[in-house]
Amino acid sequence: MASARPWWKDAVVYQIYPASFKDSNGDGLGDIPGVLSKMDYLKGLGIDIIWISPMFESPQVDMGYDISNYEEVHAPYGTVKDMEDLIAACHSRGMRLILDLVINHTSDQHAWFQESKSSRDNPKRDWYIWKPPRYAEDGARLPPTNWRSYFSGGTWEYDEHTQEYYLHLFAKEQPDLNWENEETRKAIYDSAMRFWLDKGVDGFRVDCVNMYSKVVDFQDAPVVDKTFYEQPASEFYANGPRMHEFLREMNEQVLSRYDAVTVGELPHTPDPRKVLQYVGLGDRQLSMVFQFDIVAIGQNVAQKYNFEPWTLPVLKEIVAKWQQFIEGTDGWTTAFCENHDQGRSVSRYASDAPEHRVASAKMLAMMMCALTGTLFVFQGQEIGMINLPKSWPIDELKDIEALGYYKSMAAATNNDKETMATVMRNLQILGRDNARLPMQWDSTAHAGFTDSKDGPWMRVHDLYPDINVTKQLQDPGSTYSFWKAMIQLRKEHKDMLVFGAFEIFEPDGEKTFVFAKTHRNNKAVVALNFTSDDQRVTLPPFDGLALRVGTYPDAADVEKAAAPGNMRTLRPWEGRLYMA
Repeated sequence: MASARPWWKDAVVYQIYPASFKDSNGDGLGDIPGVLSKMDYLKGLGIDIIWISPMFESPQVDMGYDISNYEEVHAPYGTVKDMEDLIAACHSRGMRLILDLVINHTSDQHAWFQESKSSRDNPKRDWYIWKPPRYAEDGARLPPTNWRSYFSGGTWEYDEHTQEYYLHLFAKEQPDLNWENEETRKAIYDSAMRFWLDKGVDGFRVDCVNMYSKVVDFQDAPVVDKTFYEQPASEFYANGPRMHEFLREMNEQVLSRYDAVTVGELPHTPDPRKVLQYVGLGDRQLSMVFQFDIVAIGQNVAQKYNFEPWTLPVLKEIVAKWQQFIEGTDGWTTAFCENHDQGRSVSRYASDAPEHRVASAKMLAMMMCALTGTLFVFQGQEIGMINLPKSWPIDELKDIEALGYYKSMAAATNNDKETMATVMRNLQILGRDNARLPMQWDSTAHAGFTDSKDGPWMRVHDLYPDINVTKQLQDPGSTYSFWKAMIQLRKEHKDMLVFGAFEIFEPDGEKTFVFAKTHRNNKAVVALNFTSDDQRVTLPPFDGLALRVGTYPDAADVEKAAAPGNMRTLRPWEGRLYMA
């Protein structure tokens, strides 16, 4: 029925990281006019919704996730008028635009925080979370808790002026807002949400959406990592006691009045039953959420960047879990394997070796386009961009989280050479900078991203002459051409590929991944080889299965020559999609 399929369910969303997408004015930094110049490219790819990562006024300590004014645009990116033009450009092409909603915290330069820290009796003091110090037996001053920040170190910063600590789950320049204060919530709704919804934006990707409600007695976290005083503490600040109440209020007072879509960033929530509490259509909290199990593969629980090897059954179990958890419910799911906070999917889940890079990227594109849920594509994913080269030193990295981790490990190990080499290798796999290299548009200087004489704000990947948009637009066998064709196929068969039931075969197999999508009497089977060698697979015994698309250009000829029966041989990193 119509109510079960809102406009955003079968959409393809393209995430743009403004600093790295396209520079229009030669200052080395991407900007909103640069995005405007590529609108027809995005429309041609088959994109329905553009998601712009934070473009608000910001000191850029955390690349715009530290917002100093929700109602202004970061000047190097452009103006509010540029954003209005971008909204209009999307709508004129039948596309939509969503923004990042960063309302767990602000910048410490935001006027609200400047007032809050001015004195203990300021009217906005309670708009943030302030606590007095604790004291050890020897009189040493201690923070209110031992919680670990996402960016290393503790989550409390001492303010000499008022003699109290404020909470910051991320950088010390990103103080957490106090959602317990109703006045604070109303100001957030007006400044961060209604201001842009009234200008025509169609919704929000909601940053760390389950962290607004903290456990307010602020206890110490248990010690799980004896190397550091600070400990992981998500059980005290994620999915807190008033979380659902806050989201219902946000929806009732703001979002439902604009038919706005929301996709929440929902870490630390592995239980599907708890996720359904956020995304049930009837409860009207969030439209959908990002589950991070796939992109967290290889991350250590205690220390995110301590890379741990993984096997294909782990990936298959995760995919099946978040494909199937909505069946029989009014909830919805998402399909993604890249964003601005993760390493590139080809490098992480497949092979970025030159001989396998294109095949790998196509195979992953086939998998993603065949999954149920709203599909999210990160800029450059459609051309198979890969992780930064292993030869780059730490000096080339820009990310506050990566640099904080590197420095903390250097301090904890007295800069042990072997340990720091491992740290660097791990960052080259998992680090956020991998996704933030400038977009590779062509083979001219700086990949056509900028014509600045000083180059881009961040070094362009060494392989941009081989991996770029212009080259791939002209090649029907390119990663881009395959993504475009798969997006079109997904839309043509959306009942099955977007909304169909998911079934997995041989979940324990360590080489191949075979799954089916079913809608009524229609079936699709996807067979994927996750290795660099030929692999045998058995297709399920569905009547009438016929090859619809393959990632190798001669897949149709190979299929015709295959022996009768359900056995097939997949070449390295090959994918095939059958329909019946």
